[in-house]
Amino acid sequence: MSTIIQQIKPADIEAESFRIIDREHGAHPFDAATWSVVRRVIHATGDFSFADTLRFAPGALAAGLAAIRAGKNILTDVNMTASGISKHLLARYGGKVLCGVADPEVAEQARRRGLTRSEVAIDLLLPENIGIVAIGNAPTALLRVMERRQTLAPEQRPELIIGVPVGFVNAAESKELLSQREYPHITALGRKGGSPTAAAIVNALLRLAVAESG
Repeated sequence: MSTIIQQIKPADIEAESFRIIDREHGAHPFDAATWSVVRRVIHATGDFSFADTLRFAPGALAAGLAAIRAGKNILTDVNMTASGISKHLLARYGGKVLCGVADPEVAEQARRRGLTRSEVAIDLLLPENIGIVAIGNAPTALLRVMERRQTLAPEQRPELIIGVPVGFVNAAESKELLSQREYPHITALGRKGGSPTAAAIVNALLRLAVAESG
């Protein structure tokens, strides 16, 4: 069987990808806004199974959009997640992407306290006007966010937690715990997830915010 390369302009690749996803996936139970998030995750990962494993708490999208529009910052667990987020779209609203995992102070505190760098970075940066936390790699960071959220003053609590760490040690378990929380969250049950998934969810929210702003 011969391989046929599709001839397409660079500017049309994303739209064509979305058309392929819509066609191949077919009918789904999501509203338009939620599907735009699910579809972007599928686009980023090439994995249709996320349509079955993604979970959206009631009000999750509205909470994320409100945080973006309020100019709040986005906190990530690792630089890979941070690098995938569209910072120029976030900057339109005044927010920044924060990730402290590579800071020398974080590394020193992690060594001294016997914690992961992601845990310490969450401790140090969570009070920094954070509207969305996006965890794509470190289950320890997701567990820390859920723990710390209970102790923060209401005005310091992030509006939305995106918890999609990938892996075999406490990844599925941490996401299962998040799925049981009543506050706004988005997660993906099971072992799959990762930085591309977390960044795709944030980018979908950013595009929704821009689209709704006109």
